[in-house]
Amino acid sequence: VEAGRVAFGGGAALALIAGPCVMESRELVAETAERLATWAGEAGVPLVYKASYDKANRTSARAFRGPGLAKGLEWLAEVKERWGFPVLVDVHRPEDAAAAGEVADILQLPAFLCRQTDLVLALGETGRVVNIKKGQFLSPWDVRHIIGKVESTGNRNILLTERGASFGYGNLVADMRSLLVMREFGYPVVFDATHSVQMPGGRAEGTGGDGRWVPYLSRAAWTAWVDGRRGWTGCSGRRIRSRKRHCRTRTTCCRWTRFRGCGGNAWRRTQSRGEGEAVSGGLGGGGVGVGGSGVGW
Repeated sequence: VEAGRVAFGGGAALALIAGPCVMESRELVAETAERLATWAGEAGVPLVYKASYDKANRTSARAFRGPGLAKGLEWLAEVKERWGFPVLVDVHRPEDAAAAGEVADILQLPAFLCRQTDLVLALGETGRVVNIKKGQFLSPWDVRHIIGKVESTGNRNILLTERGASFGYGNLVADMRSLLVMREFGYPVVFDATHSVQMPGGRAEGTGGDGRWVPYLSRAAWTAWVDGRRGWTGCSGRRIRSRKRHCRTRTTCCRWTRFRGCGGNAWRRTQSRGEGEAVSGGLGGGGVGVGGSGVGW
């Protein structure tokens, strides 16, 4: 699956999806894009820039949602023009899909809305890459129904993202079997490491999380031979750092960081050479993810 100049799956290099959870200002968007461009250039990592123009699923009515569709897409277009990144944006309303698809290379289906047929069809009809985030309430086997909805539009440009499953109240757990199950559907898989450590409603009027587990879950997803990893900075704009050693068989994509793994034989070879990647960071207002074809912060 190709998004601009970045490819997922099919033996492509590990890519990173990274950026702020939500666009707080034009200055923040430019600053994060500049830093990511510098880092990705030095590390030789394929990068997808991610940010949201409207977070319509906030816990509280008082929470900041973003600058809105028109202004947000304008800022993303500036990122594409200046730094050449493919960009990813999540879409919450069917009527926004066409406009978002004019700018974004990847349209993300939010986990909470993954079964909303009208929205799924609208995203598929744009012809853009559709990143399906598996709902916290959904089994990996049931993702096939969402895939079928996108495919019914004639669109086969699909990514599948694992972002944790509900574990009682106010907690999530990452089931690594989900990555392997979803890979059987034939599309690249992404593991969202930071969202997988969320604690929904953990801050009374907002969502908390425990970023201590992000590096360990990221490594676990990598050993499951996922195609990518994904994550992003919190809404405060704090950076999550990643450390990468060169590996010809794997790529990294980011929101602040997203990576994609490769097949088992290649992974064993890189281990024997002492090569690989370690990820460290904290959780801000957003989340981080890792997947079969990419990784995102």
